[in-house]
Amino acid sequence: MQPADHSTGILAPDPAPAPTGLRLRVGKLCISLQGPTPAELFQRAEAALADCRFLEIRLDWLPKPAAALPQLKEFLAKHRDVTAIGTCRRKEHGGKFTGSLTAELELLLKAAECGCHIVDLEVESAEEAKPAQLARFRASLKAAGTALLVSFHDFARTKGLEQAADRVEAFQPEFVKVASTARTLADNLAVLNLIETRSLNAQVVGIAMGEEGLVSRVLGPRAGAAFTFASVGEGSEEGATAPGQVSARAMLDMYRLEQIDQATRIFGVAGNPIAHSLSPLMHNTAFRREIVNAVMLPLRVRMLDDLLRLVRELPLAGVAVTMPLKQEVLPHLANMDQLTARIGACNTLRTGADGKLYGFNTDVAGVIRPLQKRMKIEGARIVVLGAGGAARAAVFGLVEHGAEVFIVNRTHETAVALARKAKAKSLKEEVLVKTRFDALINTTPCGMAGVKQALPIKESGLNAGLVFDMVYNPLETPLIKLARSRGIPVIGGLEMFVQQGARQFEIWTGKPAPEAEMMRVVEMALRRSGAASQRAGEPASLQR
Repeated sequence: MQPADHSTGILAPDPAPAPTGLRLRVGKLCISLQGPTPAELFQRAEAALADCRFLEIRLDWLPKPAAALPQLKEFLAKHRDVTAIGTCRRKEHGGKFTGSLTAELELLLKAAECGCHIVDLEVESAEEAKPAQLARFRASLKAAGTALLVSFHDFARTKGLEQAADRVEAFQPEFVKVASTARTLADNLAVLNLIETRSLNAQVVGIAMGEEGLVSRVLGPRAGAAFTFASVGEGSEEGATAPGQVSARAMLDMYRLEQIDQATRIFGVAGNPIAHSLSPLMHNTAFRREIVNAVMLPLRVRMLDDLLRLVRELPLAGVAVTMPLKQEVLPHLANMDQLTARIGACNTLRTGADGKLYGFNTDVAGVIRPLQKRMKIEGARIVVLGAGGAARAAVFGLVEHGAEVFIVNRTHETAVALARKAKAKSLKEEVLVKTRFDALINTTPCGMAGVKQALPIKESGLNAGLVFDMVYNPLETPLIKLARSRGIPVIGGLEMFVQQGARQFEIWTGKPAPEAEMMRVVEMALRRSGAASQRAGEPASLQR
């Protein structure tokens, strides 16, 4: 029977046997803490308690680690429900401590005497220590009632994990930790496989560091890991102690670490860059709202083959794909909907019961659904500004629904080519001002934060009954502001984003999407990001 960890509200795994038979309160998540001074370190520790009571204290990040020991003892005496890992990793092994092996062992032992329930000793230090020296260290830990975690870190790659685990297990620690660096998504598979095989006989922690390694951080406990690590804070990398570490808030709220189990369906949003994608927030909110046992993860993809391997072997239940994967994935689909075939782009993958991939294009729904709420599309005269990927989805979708579509593009030949393929019409910009349209749709990046050109057309060219700007960062684009000043109804790009996501949700779950909740959370995130960027003097950067 698993004991309830009342400090985190989750079931803790059966505790590892500590040297004195102590039952350790080890939850699924450990927040790793660092700080430039003892005061700041323990200020962060106090803040971390709002998320969980399992903390790693990185003494090696302090210029004088020994100076923090009195505060460590005071903190743990004050919070007796906290489980603490004491770490003082030497610089040559990936940490920041510049002292000797003897100094490291002394500091770890003092941390144990201050109340740390576990201490982390890197395997290189364990191998360097003389047998008698290590035996004395282990005996002192046992006397203090402290468990030993021996760790291996590779900050360059993911290779030789089994050999690394063998090196660690040779010392028979209570916890085995193997951390590598993910260069591909497939590296997560190697780490998760190690956890699955080794956790049968040991308390294992396995992590692939780096942005590509997020899969291992979130899914490690699902594979059998004793726990995983996160940083304190709201998502900034300031408090991270390892590459790719995400905040405890993200792990608990967005990825719902506590609820992930073997039945959880795994989805991804794939692209490069992808770290700031709004899709995980939107879809994970929808999964929670509709009580769907699923999680979406951001997947940094450099090569399509890497993504396809993860889809097959993890496996993934579905993927939202961004450019340039929308075209590259087409030859790998067992089947696709008609619009995907006509447009030549797929933004949504679903893995069938037969294990094969099926493709859909929900970008069209992102255009059509907002328009249908405001006008009759059939027979409407609609002008589309731009002729890129977003424009293709808009043009094909509108023609499919019976609209008379006109394409205006800076390079007129590109507009002509798209018009021929989609059975639309091309229009030169100088003619735009003389023509009245039922709706104008901007698919160009003009007006986007960081883009110099504010308007995709001259002000005199705005001659439409409705304006739809696909740009959603900022929420109020120059084009939207211009339309409002003239009393023209508008549709913002955020609505398109939510509607294409809602269609993805329906394809993946077979349930109606909670559109209002999806809109609420992404709008809030975008406003927070915009406010933070303004304070920093930088343009906001959020991808779909």
